[in-house]
Amino acid sequence: MTQTIPWEQLRFDENGLIPAIVQDAVSKEVLTLAYMNKESLAKSLETGETWFWSRSRQELWHKGATSGHTQRIVSMRYDCDGDALVVQVVPHGPACHTGSYTCFGGAIAYGGEAAEGAEQAPVPDRFAILNELERLIASREAERPEGAYTTYLFEKGVDKILKKVGEEAAEVIIAAKNRSHDELRYEAADLIYHLLVLLREQKLPLDDVLAELRRRR
Repeated sequence: MTQTIPWEQLRFDENGLIPAIVQDAVSKEVLTLAYMNKESLAKSLETGETWFWSRSRQELWHKGATSGHTQRIVSMRYDCDGDALVVQVVPHGPACHTGSYTCFGGAIAYGGEAAEGAEQAPVPDRFAILNELERLIASREAERPEGAYTTYLFEKGVDKILKKVGEEAAEVIIAAKNRSHDELRYEAADLIYHLLVLLREQKLPLDDVLAELRRRR
């Protein structure tokens, strides 16, 4: 994956480091924030996997070298100031040393104040649940919690997932023939879930499917 690095466009700090935001290329979830120096950046592009500089150990480290949880690089971009990187990856296992899919699992409660005299009404996102479900499926694939149905599907492999997609598609057809909204709603939800599991197994982002729909329109 060796590429020409635009060194003149990049701005490393006084310690020779540049922050690298690592993002799941499929689910778009932010996985971690790490730092690269020129050597780790060059090795990342040379090997196609993420290498960073450990500020605590003062040494290069290859993500997943000991755990096996490597990150295959899909793309790498720098921002308008050239002082930060976004690295999109396909992770093989959890990104966090705690065993979590992402290092950003903590939430800070936020209640923004409306401007004086203005009313803030929540704007519902009718597709937000798909984002949540895509993230959950990605975390299940990475963390493999025991007893989770999604873990079971990933461990059984693509043939089992395909079988479930086929079964649920058939159930949707039967529900529609029965003219039952309750039955159809339930079976359609099952089909969408299993389809998202299949997309994750194939490392095909849902965004690509949506882009195909926009193209066809």
